[in-house]
Amino acid sequence: MVRGSRTMAVAVAGAALVTLAGCGGGESDDKPKQPFAGKSADQIAADAVKATKQADSMHMKGTVQQSAGTTMTVDLSVDNSKNCDGSFKAEGASADVRNTKGTFYLRGDEKYWQQALKGQAGGDKIVPKVADKWVKAPADDATTKSLCDKEALMSSMDEDKSERKGMKKGSTTDVDGTETIQLTKKTSGGETLTMYVATEGKPYILRTTSKGGEKPNTSTFSDYGKPVSPEAPAPGETVDLEKLAASAQKA
Repeated sequence: MVRGSRTMAVAVAGAALVTLAGCGGGESDDKPKQPFAGKSADQIAADAVKATKQADSMHMKGTVQQSAGTTMTVDLSVDNSKNCDGSFKAEGASADVRNTKGTFYLRGDEKYWQQALKGQAGGDKIVPKVADKWVKAPADDATTKSLCDKEALMSSMDEDKSERKGMKKGSTTDVDGTETIQLTKKTSGGETLTMYVATEGKPYILRTTSKGGEKPNTSTFSDYGKPVSPEAPAPGETVDLEKLAASAQKA
C-alpha cells in the first residue's frame, strides 16, 4: 500500500484515538490511553486501508520517482462517482484534468502535447491548436480510468498486501494539523516505508513515504468525504482533438 502511492496513486489515514481517562477517588494517576491501544501495527494498517477504500472522496498530492529517472507530481481530488479535478506534471510538461457529468477534460501545455503527439501524423500542426486548451473525451477513456476511478486506484494501491505486513508502531506526529501514528517497515533492500494514520476519527491514511530505495516518494491524503464538483470548461475553451487530427492528416 505504501509503495503503491508511487503509481498515484497514493494512500490512507487514521483511526480513533481514545483519550478517556478513568476517574478514581482522591489523587488521579491515570494516563491517557495510547492511540490504537491493543492493536498491532499490521491491524492498524489494515483498518486504515479499509477506511480509505470506503471513503466517498479524497484528495491526493504526491511526488513519484518513475523508472526512467524522471519525477512525476500529482495533485488530484477524486470521488466514488469518478468525478475528479486536479493536475499532474512530469518531464517538464504539465496538464490539468477534470471529469464531470460523464465527460473527461484535459488541458495540457505545449510540452505535454509535444510528447503526447510525438510520432503522430500531423502532430506538429495539432500542438499549437490544443496547447493550453481543454480537450474532451468520453468518460471511459483510458486516461480517465487511470486517474479518475477511485475504486480502481485504491485497488491498485493495495495489490501487494505484503507491503503492509510486518510493520512497527512509531511515535505520533502531526500531518497538516492532524495527529497521526507512524507505522514503519524496512524492506530487505534497505527501503523504509512509512504510513501515517490519523489517531482521531476514521482510520484514514494521511501520508505515505518511501525512503532509501531507488524511487523515493511522498504522498499526502486529505479532504476525505469532501464533495468533488468540477465545472465543465466553457465551450469557447474546448477543442475537438479527433477533428483536428483528421484535418491534419488530410492536409
